[in-house]
Amino acid sequence: MIDQPVCLTLILSRQLCDEVFDYLTEQTDLVSGFTALHGAGHGAEVRLHTAAERVKGNADQAIVQIVLARSDAGRLLDRLRVPFAGTKIVYWTTPVTEFGAID
Repeated sequence: MIDQPVCLTLILSRQLCDEVFDYLTEQTDLVSGFTALHGAGHGAEVRLHTAAERVKGNADQAIVQIVLARSDAGRLLDRLRVPFAGTKIVYWTTPVTEFGAID
């Protein structure tokens, strides 16, 4: 049976970007690359860290997307749980039906 690819999405505060990006880059056995986007977090569970965020009413966040095998996503999440405990990184996975590059 083939391990179905998934897209692992991580939502994290901008303050964690450099640390998480460096960590993901070091996980070469699981992560071949990732995409990061800017986001604005809204909701009761979102932490507003700065005065600017409190004025705006939303948190500056990063959205990280990684396509990898489902089992690798689980292993990566297990690894992230130790160094980033308590940081409130939100995640989910979605199935990937097709993945490639147009050269």
